[in-house]
Amino acid sequence: MTETPIQLPSTIVVRDLATKLGIPVTAVSAELIKNGVMAAINQEIDFDTAAIIAEDLGKVVTLASSDEAPTVVTQSIEDYLREDPATTLVARPPVVVVAGHVDHGKTSLLDAIRETSVTTGEAGGITQKIGAYQVTKNDRLITFIDTPGHEAFTQMRTRGAKVADVAILVVAADDGVKPQTKEALRIITEAGLPFLVAITKIDKPDATADKVKKELAEESVLLEGWGGQVPVIEVSAKTKQGVEDLLEAIVLLADVESDKLRVNPDRPAVGTIIESHVDPKQGPVASALVQTGTLRVGDDIVVGQVWGKVRSLKNDHGQIIKTALPSTPVQLLGLKAAPQVGDILRVSTAEAQELKKKVKSHQLGHHLKTVVSKTLAAHKEDESDEKPEVKKLFIMLKTDTLGSAEAILESLKKIEHPEVSIEIVQRGLGIISEADVLRAEAANAAIYGFNVQVSPKADQLARSKNQPIIIKTFTVIYDLIDTITSELEALLPPQIERQELGRLNVLAIFRNEHTFQVVGGKVTDGEVALGATVDVVRNGQKVATGTISQLQQNKQNAKTVSSGSEAGLKVEGQSVVAVGDTLVASKTISSKRTLQ
Repeated sequence: MTETPIQLPSTIVVRDLATKLGIPVTAVSAELIKNGVMAAINQEIDFDTAAIIAEDLGKVVTLASSDEAPTVVTQSIEDYLREDPATTLVARPPVVVVAGHVDHGKTSLLDAIRETSVTTGEAGGITQKIGAYQVTKNDRLITFIDTPGHEAFTQMRTRGAKVADVAILVVAADDGVKPQTKEALRIITEAGLPFLVAITKIDKPDATADKVKKELAEESVLLEGWGGQVPVIEVSAKTKQGVEDLLEAIVLLADVESDKLRVNPDRPAVGTIIESHVDPKQGPVASALVQTGTLRVGDDIVVGQVWGKVRSLKNDHGQIIKTALPSTPVQLLGLKAAPQVGDILRVSTAEAQELKKKVKSHQLGHHLKTVVSKTLAAHKEDESDEKPEVKKLFIMLKTDTLGSAEAILESLKKIEHPEVSIEIVQRGLGIISEADVLRAEAANAAIYGFNVQVSPKADQLARSKNQPIIIKTFTVIYDLIDTITSELEALLPPQIERQELGRLNVLAIFRNEHTFQVVGGKVTDGEVALGATVDVVRNGQKVATGTISQLQQNKQNAKTVSSGSEAGLKVEGQSVVAVGDTLVASKTISSKRTLQ
């Protein structure tokens, strides 16, 4: 008899969950800790987290149909910026996004900019990973959004373009324009961002800046000195050549856009989430870029369907601050759940109270969906839509942040093939644990981690299985995507083709048996080979197929006999070969298929 699913609301207190499941609250708390969720017994968790815990404890749950999420007001950043009268506006620092091919030195350039722009005493303090940071040039602040640069991060780069004022297109002097360069250029163009070009790795012996400029001209990017007005700076992250010039060019480009860089610092803050994750000790942690207004400790904030009160603010140096002005990147604590990257953050006591009243900590559960959290009806519907011949690669995905997960999933969506597909059985944040290994085993899945560690116990458990659980971790997303692509290609059956080798004209029949014949003839084209398949062709029609099991030339055993020579051969198969027939010899070639 099938167990009746236990209905749960969209959010539930840990103690109430234990009561609903009929399990001691200490057992529920222990399971939460195993999954990296540090929730007190009086704290609320979202449905999907509860569903994961319930599964671990052998229970089946479903979301109560009457439980609806609140209506969320959605406005764009532009809408908020238009709310303020011109008399309240003051200048803010420009926000810069860097994009380009993954191997073209983006990270090294950003590091060089930071090292150039701080004092020796401060350099060691820039260790806070908040997805953005500020530098100073000519006593003016510049904010950099530290978005990843490979095509796998299209979604995150698009998000970066929405919050940025200026873009830097990075192209390596020793490599030139690549497909990812073109993609980054497309995103920058579609976002309407003013941009400049940084030609990196100029210190390398094979660096050719003019080649890069020519290739960019072919992409309709007309640089200064090449008939256009797009600034271009030749830089070396290694020697710091051109870094100061690059910062100077950013300031000049921002001055041209100065009318667009004016906001009201005295209004309630509005910004964008640029990074998000769950810390086992601190809870939900979000990085945000304040775009207008001033964010303060103690402010009531709303992000999508998540509410909270700012408990702590840190700048890009990891220093605790009380306020954050426009264009300032901050890491904040106080949200009830990890928000979605790209969501708008706004200070609003009224909205926060309304959201709190309706669902309180309604977490963004769709980032932690699992097979267990699906209703039985949806699961059956999925099964009915599947074609039996489709082979699936089952994957469990663990990442460091929600932004990373979004980028990976966005890339995986692009991998399509009628014969193979990817099934994400679970995704989550944080360390790969023993519980993950057990779930992967149950789902016959491999575990893929991005920027996360594997606990020693999880590693030991995975290796101890009769069928070891595959765990692979990555620090570069395109490596993860390439590996998954290779795994999918391995599921494809090989492509089988027959390649014609040659033709032989039958001149004599030496022996007829029920299962074979011994014949003689002359090779008229190509060659015949031992073990080859032969089609018996008569009057232009194939009448039978056999196999060459023995081959001779001049009464000596041979592996091949070429055109112009006579051969004797034993043909296994139906005994229908006659004088005058043509034997078409071929071999079977098996080749690995790709997803292309």
